[in-house]
Amino acid sequence: MANSSSSGSGSASVPSSATCAGFARRTSPARRGRRSSITMPTMCGRATSCRSSTWASALYAFFIVDLSSRRVVHVGVTRHPTDAWVAQQLRQATPFDTAPRFLIRDNDAKFGAQFARVAAGSRIEVLRTPVRAPRANAICERFLGSVRRECLDHLLILHERQLLRVLRAYCAHFNRARPHQGIGQAIPIGGETAGIVLPAVPIVSIPVLGGLHHDYRRAA
Repeated sequence: MANSSSSGSGSASVPSSATCAGFARRTSPARRGRRSSITMPTMCGRATSCRSSTWASALYAFFIVDLSSRRVVHVGVTRHPTDAWVAQQLRQATPFDTAPRFLIRDNDAKFGAQFARVAAGSRIEVLRTPVRAPRANAICERFLGSVRRECLDHLLILHERQLLRVLRAYCAHFNRARPHQGIGQAIPIGGETAGIVLPAVPIVSIPVLGGLHHDYRRAA
């Protein structure tokens, strides 16, 4: 699998952000204006980064994360991570000319020739982290730790489809309901509510992953 943690940097005129891609094993000028950059395992500058991680010997997960917003852009699961599979994940994560400028990845052999061709075809500059330097991809490394501590350590995973379903549910919660200290307690995908007077209505609790987490919303 590919690594979903990494970091990258963009040009001075492009806001820096990153995307990370990871496995569970343990904008400069573009076609339409400016693009973001990517670092692995996060997308950023936009930059994007990628990182691999393994939770079970037989199942691998791949993530792509936007570094500036902490948004999880893509998640994939497989039992047989290969260069072709990782390349397809990058294709799916960057449709319709939405690729970042940079992509940060580690030195995993699964980032092979096919992955490099897909990145080059999308005009993504791939940046590799130094060997044994997890801090070079710190945002993605921390994200993978959150996935383990807040999700997988509490569940019994039996098969590939279950893991994908669980990770998609967790990532949806991570993107839309979980505040992040690194971005001022903001939510990766959330509307601006500062200074807005909201009506006094009841608050409802919505269980996530069978009650492992909860999302709190205003009643309709």
